[in-house]
Amino acid sequence: MSAPREPLFLARETFRRRRLMDAARLLPFIGLFLILLPVLWPTAEGEAPNAALEGVYLFAVWLLLLGAAWALASRLSAVMNADRGRADDERF
Repeated sequence: MSAPREPLFLARETFRRRRLMDAARLLPFIGLFLILLPVLWPTAEGEAPNAALEGVYLFAVWLLLLGAAWALASRLSAVMNADRGRADDERF
């Protein structure tokens, strides 16, 4: 007889931790896309781009990225600390 196979699903906490880690890895690429987006904004022929609007946009993107990074870091550290505490309890 063959050995019993591992279940095909992950535990809920492990799944959430991995998705949070994936989101944290993806955040710099999303930020790069959002910061470079004003380069693609169309302007009329011979007209200068609106620097004030682009400055406000970049500041808003920066704040959004800062908030997203803070939220991801706080949730991920809470999940990792909970997993570490659970592993310590199992050891003893």
